[in-house]
Amino acid sequence: MLKVQVKDIAGKDVKEITLKESVFGLPSNDALLHQVYVILSGNQRTAIAHTKDRSERAGSGRKPWRQKGTGRARVGQVRSPIWRKGGVTFGPTKDRNFSKNSNAKMRQKAVMVALSEKIRSGKFIVLDALSFSDPKTKLFVESVKALGITGKSLTVGFIQEEQAVARMSSNVKKVGSTLVENMNVLELLDREYVIVSVAGIKRLEERFAKWEK
Repeated sequence: MLKVQVKDIAGKDVKEITLKESVFGLPSNDALLHQVYVILSGNQRTAIAHTKDRSERAGSGRKPWRQKGTGRARVGQVRSPIWRKGGVTFGPTKDRNFSKNSNAKMRQKAVMVALSEKIRSGKFIVLDALSFSDPKTKLFVESVKALGITGKSLTVGFIQEEQAVARMSSNVKKVGSTLVENMNVLELLDREYVIVSVAGIKRLEERFAKWEK
């Protein structure tokens, strides 16, 4: 039986709940995590470096001098790659595409493996509810302090009814938030801790219900 302690926003223990082994008790699989992480990060990558080839460089297309009889090397235009201020040959361009395909089964299992690793390492925090008396950043920061993870990087997984916490944490350093339905390996591995409510746990178990044996 896989059990975790549930806390309130003040950091006090409230109760203990049992998690589904089929979702939160998967064995380590570093190869899968690495593969999915590389794919997702590549899909978010944008090619910025761009060098201009001879067709993109500014300059006349006129032949600088006649082909023969001058004693000089033959040349077609001043935009030649071997000339100063000419085009660049085989340089990086913004047309590069780093995206790769991955199937849903890989991505889903990777999320479950990452969540299981967080639980094993004691960096998975379950709250009874992600609700505050007032949707202010100050209250969220106080709650993080009460949980003993001030200054740590963390991901807050919330359900639709708890979306106020996304606004409360939006300008807090090292804190990211996402709907539990959209939680992915990038968000889980890039940050040290994960905070989810009991309602969020149920939503995750529903999301991965087909994996239950």
